[in-house]
Amino acid sequence: MHVFSLSQRMTAEFLGTLWLVLGGCGSAVLAAAFPQVGIGLLGVSLAFGLSVLTMAYAVGHVSGGHFNPAVTVGLCTAGRIAGKDVLPYILAQVVGAICAATILYFIASGKVGFDVSSGFAANGYEQHSPGGYTLAAALITELVMTFFFLMIILGATNKRAPQALAGVAIGLALTLIHLVSIPVTNTSVNPARSTGQAIFVGGWAIRQLWLFWVAPIVGAALAGIAYRFLAEEHEAPEPALAQTVTP
Repeated sequence: MHVFSLSQRMTAEFLGTLWLVLGGCGSAVLAAAFPQVGIGLLGVSLAFGLSVLTMAYAVGHVSGGHFNPAVTVGLCTAGRIAGKDVLPYILAQVVGAICAATILYFIASGKVGFDVSSGFAANGYEQHSPGGYTLAAALITELVMTFFFLMIILGATNKRAPQALAGVAIGLALTLIHLVSIPVTNTSVNPARSTGQAIFVGGWAIRQLWLFWVAPIVGAALAGIAYRFLAEEHEAPEPALAQTVTP
């Protein structure tokens, strides 16, 4: 079996995260509210799902297709990735997300009247939540949604699951997560995605960024632990001697 170097895997994570953020946040900034033919919440949700699905098949075989610091942490607590690779993966993901936000900023700035302070698909709570949801509601949403995202990833990529369909299940899961939680936080479940956008918005987005690191990381770590328990295999007990002796 071919083993990819750390630099190859980091490059795959960089490209995958860049595409995820550019596709998902780009759809929100450029296409969601386009007059008459805007794609709306459903379209943005699909864009995030399609972006992770496509890159899972493009470079997932190189790095595992995390594209998300929370996914990397969850896979680590589940025993799927070595602890020494966690920080390099997260670094590559954050840099990819920032590059995507930079590209999107330059594209969006090409329209007269563009104002990054209007949101730029940044994540937020309270007055910066699309639906005005509280900090507590945002925290629970991000934690629970990331927990189940990791459970789906871990299950879909289990050696006993149909491997060819893992990317489809993961992409659809991310779509569903966005359909539920865009009104609450604009949906993060991905600290790198949140960081890239927050850097350009600044101010409130930077101040609220902590939640979009803490909640997804905690949710993912808990999912990794829970899945290890759930998927643990036990050997069938040996039959008792009395049961094996024929009278």
